[in-house]
Amino acid sequence: MAQTRNRRAGVEDRWTRADGEPSKRHGKGLRWLGRYVDDEGHEHTKSFARKVDAKKWVDDQSAALVNGTYVDPKRGIITFSSYYREWSQQQAHWTNGTRAAMNLAANGVTFGDKAFAKLDESDVQRWVKSMADDGLEASTIRTRYANVRTVIRAAMRGRNRCLSFDPMDDVKLPRATGRIRIPTPDEVRALLTAAGPEFEAFVALCAFAGLRLGEAAALRVSDVKFLELEIHIEQQVQRANGKAVEIRAPKYDSVRTVATDEGLTRILARHVADRVPGEDPNRWMFPGEGEHPMHQNSVGYRWRKARVDAGLDWAPHLHDLRHFFASGLIASGCDVVTVQKALGHKSASVTLNTYSHLWPDASDRTRKATKSLMASVFAEQPTKAAAD
Repeated sequence: MAQTRNRRAGVEDRWTRADGEPSKRHGKGLRWLGRYVDDEGHEHTKSFARKVDAKKWVDDQSAALVNGTYVDPKRGIITFSSYYREWSQQQAHWTNGTRAAMNLAANGVTFGDKAFAKLDESDVQRWVKSMADDGLEASTIRTRYANVRTVIRAAMRGRNRCLSFDPMDDVKLPRATGRIRIPTPDEVRALLTAAGPEFEAFVALCAFAGLRLGEAAALRVSDVKFLELEIHIEQQVQRANGKAVEIRAPKYDSVRTVATDEGLTRILARHVADRVPGEDPNRWMFPGEGEHPMHQNSVGYRWRKARVDAGLDWAPHLHDLRHFFASGLIASGCDVVTVQKALGHKSASVTLNTYSHLWPDASDRTRKATKSLMASVFAEQPTKAAAD
């Protein structure tokens, strides 16, 4: 069994022998040879014209071995695209939607054929600029950037890492031009009316329980606890390759229970009685074709029709009803954790990043306190006669 060499490093003068006499290679090629042995016992060498450069290279590699940021030169020549192809195949937990979004971002980078060892911030910045030049929205650019950064972070982990630093750290991203637009109560009322008996309950679930499209479509009758005033979200509908219907766990595994009230449960109960025949408690709340529930295509068709029939001056997405629900929770005084759990967000930071502008800030609280103080001073006092 071969013995593994211990970690070591040094610089060798190839022009001079140990006794100080010129070597056979004197004057030929680069004089200084840096060498080190990594944790696997593999020796690495590199030639330099100057001793100071050879010593710096050896010192940098030795320091990387000590602090855990070392990258094997053979891994450093791997390109972003080749790494992504292999790494993405190992992500068995991805939904079809996640895989499609990751492929779109990773396959669209302008540095796909560049080796990790040569990748730097300027490459990523040029990619971001190219997306902006192509007219992509700031929010879309930020989403694709975040997806690509997930790949970069994966390539930085473990003993088989491909790069030792994050080239996306100091990249400047375009600012969003505006905040999300939230439908008004009047607009939601118009959408509910335009949805008609067949689709009203679906719209109501998104507006008054904050369900995502796939979550609402995957509801079974038994998921609505009419007496307890609760809705259990345990699955979602996904389309595989745009065709096959799949039932999966909710996004980010956001299984949750949403508290509701009699108003929404009455709408759902009427929908079940009128449009969901049968006795099986596990039948779909929104039946589709055959044994499947409604899905993205069938829901999208009905939503677009309701949006047109509502006669609004803008074209809201179904997801905007989820924003409507969130804004209502915040306006009623719910804290960030409550909103996060109701919406099934992955973390509270996601909730804050999306809706922080809806929570009262210090100025709002100051105005409210001032109003209260002024009311206490200038409130009409009872007359003396009335007091007697």
